[in-house]
Amino acid sequence: MQAARYTEHPGFFTRSGPFPLQVIAAKLGAELEQLAAGCSEIEDVKPLGSAGPQHLAFFDNPKYIDQLAATHAGGCLVAPSFAGRVPADTAILKTKTPYSAFAFALRLFYADALHPVAARLEDERGRGTLIHPTARIEQGVKIEPGAVIGAEAQIGSGTTVAAGAVVGYRVVVGSDCYIGPCATLMHCFIGDRTILHAGVRIGQDGFGFAMSSKGHLKVPQVGRVIVGDDVEIGANSAVDRGALNDTMIGEGTKIDNLVQIGHNAIIGRHCVLVAQTGIAGSAQLGDFVVMGGHSGVVGHVKIGDGAQIAGMAHVKNDVPPGARMGGTPAVPFKEWAREVATLKRLAAASRNGTGSA
Repeated sequence: MQAARYTEHPGFFTRSGPFPLQVIAAKLGAELEQLAAGCSEIEDVKPLGSAGPQHLAFFDNPKYIDQLAATHAGGCLVAPSFAGRVPADTAILKTKTPYSAFAFALRLFYADALHPVAARLEDERGRGTLIHPTARIEQGVKIEPGAVIGAEAQIGSGTTVAAGAVVGYRVVVGSDCYIGPCATLMHCFIGDRTILHAGVRIGQDGFGFAMSSKGHLKVPQVGRVIVGDDVEIGANSAVDRGALNDTMIGEGTKIDNLVQIGHNAIIGRHCVLVAQTGIAGSAQLGDFVVMGGHSGVVGHVKIGDGAQIAGMAHVKNDVPPGARMGGTPAVPFKEWAREVATLKRLAAASRNGTGSA
C-alpha cells in the first residue's frame, strides 16, 4: 500500500486548538511547574516517542521511562514522583493521575472522537444516497445492494463491497479487495488485494479507560488502523483503532475468525493468528509469528520474528525471535512439555495410591 494514502490523509477527527500550556493545565487540573512556559502553544497530543515541541505527551507506565527521558514534547503530564526524569526542555504538568489527565486532554483537542462518524450522510435526519457523492470510486468497483459508502471514502479498482457492508467516512480501500457482507470499516486504510470476510469490524474504539475508585473515564481513541497488502481477516474478527499511535497489520498476514486485536497493537508481516486469539493493546508481534487457537498476548509485550505460540498459551513476557512457547503463562515449549508430563505422572501416581511420581 502506498504510504501517501495515509500520510497525506486529512484525518478522521476535527482537532481543536492550539491551546497555551497554562490553559491546558487549568482545564486538566494539573500543576504547571515552569510558569514561564505557560504561553507556549500546544497543537496536539502525541506519544512520548513521537512528540515535538508543539505537542503534549503523558507518562504513566514505568516501562517507558527511557522514552520519557528522551522525549522532545513541549509539555508532559507526569506524576510528581517522576517529574525529575523529564528533560529540561519539556514543561512539566504535574498530576497524581496522568492517564486521566491525558483522557481529558484528548477530549479537549478531539471533542468529536467520542462520537465517531460512520458514513456521514447528507444531513442530521439521515437523508442521502447509500454512496455519498464525495466518495471516490475507481473503475471496476462492484458495490452490492445495501452497501453504504461514506463521505470522502476512496475505493480502488477491482474491489468488491458486498451487501450490507459499510465503508466509512474518509476510509481508504485499495485495489482488488473483497469487503464481505455486513463488514464495517471506520478510521482505517486497507491495502491492495486484502480480503475482509463477513462481519469484520475495523476501526472501532479501542478499549481505553482511565480507571479509578470514582469510576472509569473513557479515553478518546484518535488513532487509526492501517492494514497492509494481501492481508486476510476472518469472519467476525475485530481490530480496534489506536489511541494515539496507529494499530497496524503487516502485509501478507492471515487472521482467522473471531480474533480480537486491541488498540495500538502492531502485527508484523506474514503472521498467522488462529481463531479466538486475543492481542491486547500495544502488544507487538514481529514477522512470521504464529499464534495458535485461543492463545493470547498481554499488553505492551513483544514477540520476536518467527516465534510460535501454541494453542491456548498466554504470553505475559517478551518472547525472543524463533522461540516456541506453550502453557499459561507461556514458557519454552520443551519446558511446558516437561511440566505437562510431570503433572500426568503425579496424577497417575495419585490414582494408583503410591503418593509420588
